Order: sequence, then C-alpha cells, then structure tokens
Amino acid sequence: MKLQYISDSKGQITGVFIPINEWNDLKNKYKDIEKEEIDIPEWHKELVKERLGDYRKSPDSALDFDSAMDDIEKEL
Repeated sequence: MKLQYISDSKGQITGVFIPINEWNDLKNKYKDIEKEEIDIPEWHKELVKERLGDYRKSPDSALDFDSAMDDIEKEL
C-alpha cells in the first residue's frame, strides 16, 4: 500500500492519503469500512465507566499489558 502522510507545520502527522484504487480495494475487502458510526451497546459503555472509576480509585492495582499477558499465559 502506498500511503502518503500529511503533516502540519510542526511536522506532526495529521492525516493519511490513500490512493483511490487502494481505497476501493479496502472497501471491497471490508464491506463496512465506510460506516461512520459504530453502535456501542449501553451496557458496554457502563462497564467501561465502572472500570475507569475503579482504576481512578486505585491506579496502583492495575497491571500493565505485559504483566497481564504473563499472568494469562501462566494459566494456559
């Protein structure tokens, strides 16, 4: 894929240009790629809010990704 990155005056990448033929290939491969809105169920939003609240109360109790993966792999 021949992407072109668009940068602002500070050199920060702000966008990506995808050639139209490659965009059309992506649309054929991923039928819903143009769907602008993703419907997230309310129960999922509430669960995330609850977990964020738990984290904010006790941020030291959270595991980083590598530690969490190590724990999961030990159980396999």
